[in-house]
Amino acid sequence: MKQRTLFSVAALSISLLATQSSFAQQASGNTSTSAKSQAVNSIVVVVNDEVITKQELNEKLITVERRLKAQGTALPDRADLQKQLLERMIIDRAQLQLAKENGMRVDDVMLDRSMQRMAEQNKMNMQEFRNQIEREGTSYARFREEIRDDIMMQRVRDREVDSKILITESEVDNFLAAEANAKAGKQELNLAHILIRIPENANADQIALRRNRAEEVLQKLRAGGDFAKLAVTYSDSAEALKGGDLGWREQDRLPQLFLDAVSKIKAGEFTDIIRSPNGFHIVKLNGQRASNDVKAEAAVVQQSHVRHILMKPNQIISEAEVLQKMQDMKKKIDSKEATFEELAKANSADGSAAKGGDLGWIFPGDTVPEFEQAMNKLAINEVSAPVKSPFGYHLIQVLERKSEDQTNDRQRMAARNALRERKSDEAYQDWLRELRDRTYVEFRTEDK
Repeated sequence: MKQRTLFSVAALSISLLATQSSFAQQASGNTSTSAKSQAVNSIVVVVNDEVITKQELNEKLITVERRLKAQGTALPDRADLQKQLLERMIIDRAQLQLAKENGMRVDDVMLDRSMQRMAEQNKMNMQEFRNQIEREGTSYARFREEIRDDIMMQRVRDREVDSKILITESEVDNFLAAEANAKAGKQELNLAHILIRIPENANADQIALRRNRAEEVLQKLRAGGDFAKLAVTYSDSAEALKGGDLGWREQDRLPQLFLDAVSKIKAGEFTDIIRSPNGFHIVKLNGQRASNDVKAEAAVVQQSHVRHILMKPNQIISEAEVLQKMQDMKKKIDSKEATFEELAKANSADGSAAKGGDLGWIFPGDTVPEFEQAMNKLAINEVSAPVKSPFGYHLIQVLERKSEDQTNDRQRMAARNALRERKSDEAYQDWLRELRDRTYVEFRTEDK
């Protein structure tokens, strides 16, 4: 690419002539320090209207090398790793720019909650979690900002990719039929993956070049090359800097292309080159095991037909007066001096008052816990004592109950989620390719 100057660089020079040698030496020393500082902070690449500096790249490089060593991955040549890392940084920067353009943000409160969840998942309190991060050589402040960026990029993926994946009812039907006909139980597979991406709208020559690169990787693997190291060096997938590791996944959540390919190999082996619309793939089967997932058991859900009377303490009527009035109403209903419907119409502060307090059929989780717990303890037609909730005080009556088998709905939802996850990775890789192709990127000559 022909280089263009997008940013004016201010060249600071010392033009004063000093007659004293000590002053000349001091000026020379300052110039040397300034030159070193400029070299460290020089621009490596321009991404749209932002830049990635050499200092940013070096800091990331140290972090990635540390993480690869910790997971036992052999390090590739530093130049190859730097090239791979820089490409990852370009794609991440483009995603973050898109997130900001769409008004997405992650505030500190939301970030703190995410950090707290991470600490809990690791069975640590926040101080222990922070200490562990810093023991691994990463400053806590930098780690927080990395998590903020990860959340932002996940939101972009949700919006730009996952929300646009369509699952038809016929696909769900076929998925459930295939599961029913499966002879063996479900399996979980641990896969690793190398992707040699094909540019969008590539011509025959470009496709041939990418195929040759995939062949080169395959030959290195057959010669005993380390899969994780080669993934870090060559792969264009989002998992490249993790050695291509996809982790353990249920088989029905993996692309069918991968499933078909690894069905012919044993644990520890890798496939031949696989072609997809995104590019050329080589997949390694690290292991397989029986899935812990069990088929959905009968999901019988109890529904209640409920009505209530709601009263709220205010400046006119105190809490004690509300409770006394509700107890009086309960006595009238129990003694049949008045009907629930009449009293609801005359006294309830809820929108259901016009219907005698009738809320219709209530599913589990449709109302606040205090109301639901009291409702579930009532016999048919029994009127509760006053029940306090965030909305005020209620008298509750259950008119009837019924049970509904939602097993089929749950199975279809699980099938839909599995199909969505199966399509998601390929759609995401395709979208990243499109985003990278439309992003303006300029490598500076000295670091090209």
